[in-house]
Amino acid sequence: MKIIIDTNVLVSAIIADGKPENTVDFIMAKDDWEWIVSEPILNEYRQVLNRPKFQKKLTDLVKQKWLNILEEATTKVEVAVEVNFPRDRKDEKFLACAIVSQANFLITGDYDFEEMQALLPATTIISVALFQELVINTGEDLSDN
Repeated sequence: MKIIIDTNVLVSAIIADGKPENTVDFIMAKDDWEWIVSEPILNEYRQVLNRPKFQKKLTDLVKQKWLNILEEATTKVEVAVEVNFPRDRKDEKFLACAIVSQANFLITGDYDFEEMQALLPATTIISVALFQELVINTGEDLSDN
């Protein structure tokens, strides 16, 4: 199973308890699942975690822990395609990564992505809540998908 996690989900997992954290933990605990990233996605994760507005919520120790997780728990792919997503150019990297990796899921809290579902026949764009309901809570083994 190949999963892409939008930055808003990652940040929510780090700074708040709840569904985003449970989702990221669930994905990382699955040995045969891959958290797919590209270098531009990793760069965005790093930049967002270093934003001044998160400094009070993220101690240096917590930030370093997550930077280490990102290095160790993700699978990096090379993305040599471009996607045109004028509505939000900074999200193009997630769509391109989904296309190249043939990801099963793109987990996001950003509803802008829904209009791009037709470009991603192999990837289901899904919210954290729906992923939790349909995948985590069902207990189904989706590893062969």
